[in-house]
Amino acid sequence: MTGAVFLDKPAGMTSFTAANRVRRALGLKKAGHTGTLDPMATGVLVVMLGGATRFIEFIPSHDKAYEATFRLGITTDTLDSEGTVLTQTETAVTTAQVEQAMSAFRGEIEQVPPMYSAIKKDGQKLYELARKGVEVERESRRVTVHELTLTGAEEENQTFSFAVSCSAGTYVRSLIADIGSALGCGAVMTALRRTAAHGVTIDRCVTLDEVDEACVAPLTSLLTYPAVTVTAAQAKRFCCGGELDLNRLHGLQGAGLYQVLSPQGDFLGLGEILPDGEQMRVRRVLGE
Repeated sequence: MTGAVFLDKPAGMTSFTAANRVRRALGLKKAGHTGTLDPMATGVLVVMLGGATRFIEFIPSHDKAYEATFRLGITTDTLDSEGTVLTQTETAVTTAQVEQAMSAFRGEIEQVPPMYSAIKKDGQKLYELARKGVEVERESRRVTVHELTLTGAEEENQTFSFAVSCSAGTYVRSLIADIGSALGCGAVMTALRRTAAHGVTIDRCVTLDEVDEACVAPLTSLLTYPAVTVTAAQAKRFCCGGELDLNRLHGLQGAGLYQVLSPQGDFLGLGEILPDGEQMRVRRVLGE
């Protein structure tokens, strides 16, 4: 079976475990996922099945959307409520003050990735270093916050919620920590739900209890590359790793990646045309 399941990941489970649960439910040997969610987070997790796991790196990232809740007056080593408390202070921040602070984090901003993240530094994932008590310098990244809207406020316990739409690579925990820093009191994330990722919205997702063959989406539903249909002879050549002559292909749109389809419209894999190239080379062939 090749395709993808759009899972609404439950809280308290790693993305790896969630993908394995889907794999076992469908009786498959291989499964993987795109866009890791922290164990405490819920929401959109795209689980790739069978031969589709070979195409994870080619799934366009798209913008992402989240719903998050945070509490002011606390900081932790993980930037969320599950970490070790570093500071804790009494606060009396108003909703208006929170909205004012948030206004500085819309549009293009600089963001330093958290230590508890899967980003690699000298070949090691940051969270592996963090668990050893090692903190390394991280370069800031330019990310884009398209929308940032306060959706809930409980001033009595200094807990607030927002909805955010942002570019891939944006860390909501870091965004919350930066808002807390701007308010001068610190903040930690207490809940996170991803509502959109890789072009998939939460309304298209199923729970682990709902996973069955009927909810498996085709791999092509995640690929946005233009498609080119080849002849039977070209299909055989492509699947064996052979390049295809551009003069014998129709409907091309210039350099870049292409979905290569059989005469029957079946997805065979991804081909690539390099600038000034005369052949379409094989980037990845579908296989179980």
